[in-house]
Amino acid sequence: MTSGKYTALLLAGVRPGGDSFAAGHGVSAKALIPVAGEPMIARPVRALLASAQIGDVRILTQRPDLLKDAVPADRRVSFGESGATIAATLEAILANPATTYPLLITTADHVLLDPAMIADFCGKAGGADLAVGVVERRALMARLPGTRRTWISLKGGAYSGANLFAFGSPKAAKAVALWRAVEQDRKKGWKLLAALGLPGLLGILRLRGLDEVVGAIGKRLGVRAYAVVMADPIAAVDVDKPADLALAEALLGDAA
Repeated sequence: MTSGKYTALLLAGVRPGGDSFAAGHGVSAKALIPVAGEPMIARPVRALLASAQIGDVRILTQRPDLLKDAVPADRRVSFGESGATIAATLEAILANPATTYPLLITTADHVLLDPAMIADFCGKAGGADLAVGVVERRALMARLPGTRRTWISLKGGAYSGANLFAFGSPKAAKAVALWRAVEQDRKKGWKLLAALGLPGLLGILRLRGLDEVVGAIGKRLGVRAYAVVMADPIAAVDVDKPADLALAEALLGDAA
């Protein structure tokens, strides 16, 4: 079943054993860490609600009781149950015959997300079973020299994730199943490619461009897969550690 607008799934998992980053800020969940004076999670939720491409916003977490007062009060916002891992959570949603498409997936720590980024991503992701947002290294380095990211180097550039995904159909479940199999090493792109059984791994990385590699992965999985190179490289910035938080607050201050 397909709807006209994207349903946004915001991943806001709460670690059962506690989170030292959150504890250092005196809060019980990472999504509640203050960013420029307000809980982290409020910022991406507000951006999603302000976007013409987004219908409903569903926050996936194990502890909605902790987060419900930190997000904008809007009838389009609801909470859903998060599983033990991100992949397990998404697999359950994709397996549900009542799920409507397309879906946009992002994270509670994507505090610099804005409607322009969302419009850019959704505009380029149309027609895909699976789309993944990425940022090219030269663009980000030109904006933020010296920033550190995990990069996958390909012919013509190096790329890092932008915490934006689109699922255009239930076929995306094939990719999520693979993600679940290698979830503990999801920042190691070569392990993901190896799991796909693609031959000549190093040769692929050096001799093929982004579209070729993503196309090969899509063909292997039997899905139409797109890589969406984001126009705004700041889309690669999320808040995983204190240095990220300082950078995000500085960028928000510059934008004010």
